[in-house]
Amino acid sequence: MLTIYSVPVAVYCAKLRILMAYKAIPFTQLPPPGGYGSAEYRAIVPSGNLPAMVHDGFMLADSEAIAEYLNEAFGAVPMLPESVQDRAKARELSRFHDTRLEPAVRAMYPQVAHATRDGGAVVAGGGLISKHLASLDLLLSTSPLDPTRLWICDCGFAVTFAWIKAFEAALDLPMVWPARVQAYFDRLQTFDAVAQELVAYRPAMTQYLEKAAP
Repeated sequence: MLTIYSVPVAVYCAKLRILMAYKAIPFTQLPPPGGYGSAEYRAIVPSGNLPAMVHDGFMLADSEAIAEYLNEAFGAVPMLPESVQDRAKARELSRFHDTRLEPAVRAMYPQVAHATRDGGAVVAGGGLISKHLASLDLLLSTSPLDPTRLWICDCGFAVTFAWIKAFEAALDLPMVWPARVQAYFDRLQTFDAVAQELVAYRPAMTQYLEKAAP
Protein backbone atom coordinates (compact mmCIF):
# COMPACT_ATOMS: atom_id res chain seq x y z
CA MET A 1 0.00 0.00 0.00
CA LEU A 2 1.30 3.43 -0.96
CA THR A 3 0.23 6.49 1.04
CA ILE A 4 1.22 10.05 0.18
CA TYR A 5 0.83 12.81 2.76
CA SER A 6 0.10 16.09 1.03
CA VAL A 7 -1.87 19.33 1.00
CA PRO A 8 -3.78 20.59 -2.07
CA VAL A 9 -1.80 23.74 -2.86
CA ALA A 10 1.77 22.42 -2.40
CA VAL A 11 3.86 22.42 -5.60
CA TYR A 12 5.96 19.43 -4.62
CA CYS A 13 2.89 17.36 -3.80
CA ALA A 14 1.47 18.15 -7.25
CA LYS A 15 4.83 17.18 -8.76
CA LEU A 16 4.53 13.69 -7.24
CA ARG A 17 0.94 13.29 -8.36
CA ILE A 18 2.02 13.96 -11.95
CA LEU A 19 4.73 11.33 -11.69
CA MET A 20 2.38 8.74 -10.18
CA ALA A 21 -0.30 9.44 -12.80
CA TYR A 22 2.23 9.05 -15.64
CA LYS A 23 3.46 5.76 -14.19
CA ALA A 24 -0.11 4.64 -13.31
CA ILE A 25 0.83 4.01 -9.67
CA PRO A 26 -2.17 3.53 -7.37
CA PHE A 27 -1.93 5.50 -4.13
CA THR A 28 -3.90 6.90 -1.23
CA GLN A 29 -3.54 10.61 -0.50
CA LEU A 30 -3.99 11.91 3.04
CA PRO A 31 -3.50 15.27 4.78
CA PRO A 32 -0.84 15.30 7.51
CA PRO A 33 -2.47 14.02 10.73
CA GLY A 34 -2.88 16.90 13.16
CA GLY A 35 -1.89 19.40 10.45
CA TYR A 36 1.39 20.41 8.88
CA GLY A 37 4.18 20.56 11.47
CA SER A 38 2.13 18.88 14.21
CA ALA A 39 3.62 16.47 16.74
CA GLU A 40 1.21 13.83 15.49
CA TYR A 41 2.55 14.14 11.95
CA ARG A 42 6.18 14.24 13.11
CA ALA A 43 5.60 10.94 14.87
CA ILE A 44 5.18 9.49 11.36
CA VAL A 45 7.50 11.81 9.41
CA PRO A 46 10.23 13.12 11.74
CA SER A 47 11.23 15.98 9.41
CA GLY A 48 7.62 17.15 9.14
CA ASN A 49 8.14 17.64 5.39
CA LEU A 50 5.48 17.50 2.71
CA PRO A 51 5.13 15.47 0.67
CA ALA A 52 6.01 12.28 2.48
CA MET A 53 5.41 8.66 1.56
CA VAL A 54 4.74 5.42 3.37
CA HIS A 55 5.06 2.37 1.12
CA ASP A 56 4.42 -0.98 2.80
CA GLY A 57 5.79 0.45 6.06
CA PHE A 58 8.76 2.24 4.46
CA MET A 59 8.69 5.98 5.14
CA LEU A 60 10.43 8.57 2.97
CA ALA A 61 10.26 12.37 2.80
CA ASP A 62 11.49 14.92 0.20
CA SER A 63 9.78 14.99 -3.18
CA GLU A 64 12.89 14.23 -5.25
CA ALA A 65 13.90 11.31 -3.05
CA ILE A 66 10.36 9.95 -3.27
CA ALA A 67 10.26 10.45 -7.05
CA GLU A 68 13.48 8.52 -7.60
CA TYR A 69 12.35 5.78 -5.20
CA LEU A 70 9.02 5.38 -7.01
CA ASN A 71 10.81 5.37 -10.36
CA GLU A 72 12.81 2.35 -9.21
CA ALA A 73 10.11 0.62 -7.17
CA PHE A 74 7.59 0.88 -10.04
CA GLY A 75 9.89 0.43 -13.01
CA ALA A 76 7.42 -0.30 -15.81
CA VAL A 77 7.48 3.31 -17.07
CA PRO A 78 11.01 4.65 -16.44
CA MET A 79 11.26 8.40 -15.88
CA LEU A 80 15.04 8.70 -15.85
CA PRO A 81 17.11 8.13 -19.00
CA GLU A 82 19.25 5.04 -19.52
CA SER A 83 22.72 6.55 -19.87
CA VAL A 84 24.59 7.85 -16.82
CA GLN A 85 25.26 11.20 -18.51
CA ASP A 86 21.64 11.72 -19.55
CA ARG A 87 20.47 10.83 -16.02
CA ALA A 88 22.91 13.43 -14.70
CA LYS A 89 21.47 16.06 -17.06
CA ALA A 90 17.94 15.18 -15.94
CA ARG A 91 18.99 15.58 -12.31
CA GLU A 92 20.66 18.91 -13.17
CA LEU A 93 17.30 20.18 -14.43
CA SER A 94 15.53 18.89 -11.32
CA ARG A 95 18.01 20.64 -9.04
CA PHE A 96 17.69 23.85 -11.04
CA HIS A 97 13.95 23.78 -10.49
CA ASP A 98 14.16 22.94 -6.79
CA THR A 99 17.01 25.29 -5.82
CA ARG A 100 16.63 28.22 -8.25
CA LEU A 101 13.31 28.67 -10.02
CA GLU A 102 10.78 27.37 -7.50
CA PRO A 103 12.25 29.29 -4.50
CA ALA A 104 12.11 32.52 -6.53
CA VAL A 105 8.46 31.85 -7.38
CA ARG A 106 7.66 30.89 -3.77
CA ALA A 107 9.07 34.25 -2.66
CA MET A 108 6.07 35.86 -4.38
CA TYR A 109 3.53 34.24 -2.04
CA PRO A 110 3.88 37.00 0.61
CA GLN A 111 3.02 39.55 -2.10
CA VAL A 112 -0.33 37.96 -3.00
CA ALA A 113 -2.43 39.87 -0.48
CA HIS A 114 -3.35 43.17 -2.15
CA ALA A 115 -3.55 45.06 1.15
CA THR A 116 0.09 44.41 2.06
CA ARG A 117 1.69 44.03 -1.36
CA ASP A 118 5.08 45.66 -1.97
CA GLY A 119 5.19 46.78 -5.60
CA GLY A 120 8.96 46.99 -5.56
CA ALA A 121 9.23 43.40 -4.35
CA VAL A 122 6.93 42.27 -7.17
CA VAL A 123 9.09 44.00 -9.79
CA ALA A 124 12.27 42.57 -8.28
CA GLY A 125 10.72 39.14 -8.08
CA GLY A 126 9.68 39.24 -11.71
CA GLY A 127 13.22 40.18 -12.66
CA LEU A 128 14.72 37.30 -10.69
CA ILE A 129 12.27 34.75 -12.08
CA SER A 130 12.89 36.04 -15.61
CA LYS A 131 16.64 35.65 -15.01
CA HIS A 132 16.12 32.03 -13.97
CA LEU A 133 13.93 31.39 -17.02
CA ALA A 134 16.74 32.75 -19.20
CA SER A 135 19.13 30.28 -17.55
CA LEU A 136 16.60 27.49 -18.06
CA ASP A 137 16.42 28.45 -21.74
CA LEU A 138 20.15 27.78 -22.04
CA LEU A 139 19.84 24.45 -20.22
CA LEU A 140 17.02 23.38 -22.52
CA SER A 141 19.00 24.37 -25.62
CA THR A 142 21.51 21.56 -24.95
CA SER A 143 19.23 19.05 -23.21
CA PRO A 144 19.69 15.48 -24.50
CA LEU A 145 16.33 14.33 -23.07
CA ASP A 146 13.75 12.84 -25.42
CA PRO A 147 10.95 15.46 -25.67
CA THR A 148 8.34 12.80 -26.43
CA ARG A 149 8.71 11.39 -22.91
CA LEU A 150 7.88 12.84 -19.51
CA TRP A 151 10.83 12.78 -17.11
CA ILE A 152 11.07 13.26 -13.35
CA CYS A 153 12.64 16.69 -13.90
CA ASP A 154 9.60 17.83 -15.92
CA CYS A 155 7.01 17.28 -13.20
CA GLY A 156 7.93 20.19 -10.93
CA PHE A 157 8.37 22.66 -13.79
CA ALA A 158 4.81 22.04 -15.00
CA VAL A 159 3.28 23.27 -11.73
CA THR A 160 5.76 26.09 -11.13
CA PHE A 161 5.14 27.48 -14.63
CA ALA A 162 1.40 27.50 -13.86
CA TRP A 163 2.10 29.58 -10.73
CA ILE A 164 4.20 32.06 -12.71
CA LYS A 165 1.36 32.51 -15.20
CA ALA A 166 -1.10 32.96 -12.33
CA PHE A 167 1.11 35.58 -10.66
CA GLU A 168 1.45 37.45 -13.94
CA ALA A 169 -2.32 37.85 -14.02
CA ALA A 170 -3.01 38.37 -10.30
CA LEU A 171 0.00 40.49 -9.29
CA ASP A 172 0.94 42.13 -12.60
CA LEU A 173 4.23 40.26 -12.23
CA PRO A 174 6.58 41.57 -14.95
CA MET A 175 7.93 38.54 -16.80
CA VAL A 176 10.06 37.67 -19.81
CA TRP A 177 9.33 34.20 -21.19
CA PRO A 178 12.00 32.88 -23.58
CA ALA A 179 10.29 31.23 -26.56
CA ARG A 180 11.95 27.88 -25.82
CA VAL A 181 10.70 27.92 -22.21
CA GLN A 182 7.16 28.80 -23.28
CA ALA A 183 7.30 25.96 -25.82
CA TYR A 184 8.51 23.64 -23.05
CA PHE A 185 5.52 24.55 -20.87
CA ASP A 186 3.17 24.08 -23.82
CA ARG A 187 4.69 20.66 -24.53
CA LEU A 188 4.40 19.52 -20.92
CA GLN A 189 0.68 20.27 -20.99
CA THR A 190 0.19 17.82 -23.86
CA PHE A 191 0.84 14.93 -21.45
CA ASP A 192 -2.40 13.72 -19.87
CA ALA A 193 -0.76 13.35 -16.45
CA VAL A 194 0.20 17.04 -16.48
CA ALA A 195 -3.01 18.38 -17.99
CA GLN A 196 -5.21 16.44 -15.57
CA GLU A 197 -3.17 17.51 -12.54
CA LEU A 198 -3.32 21.19 -13.54
CA VAL A 199 -7.11 20.97 -13.92
CA ALA A 200 -7.42 19.37 -10.46
CA TYR A 201 -4.89 21.78 -8.94
CA ARG A 202 -6.33 25.08 -10.19
CA PRO A 203 -9.18 25.33 -7.62
CA ALA A 204 -6.63 25.38 -4.78
CA MET A 205 -4.57 27.94 -6.67
CA THR A 206 -7.62 30.09 -7.34
CA GLN A 207 -8.65 29.98 -3.70
CA TYR A 208 -5.15 31.00 -2.61
CA LEU A 209 -5.21 33.95 -5.02
CA GLU A 210 -8.56 35.33 -3.85
CA LYS A 211 -6.80 37.80 -1.55
CA ALA A 212 -4.95 39.30 -4.53
CA ALA A 213 -7.99 41.31 -5.60
CA PRO A 214 -8.28 44.92 -4.37
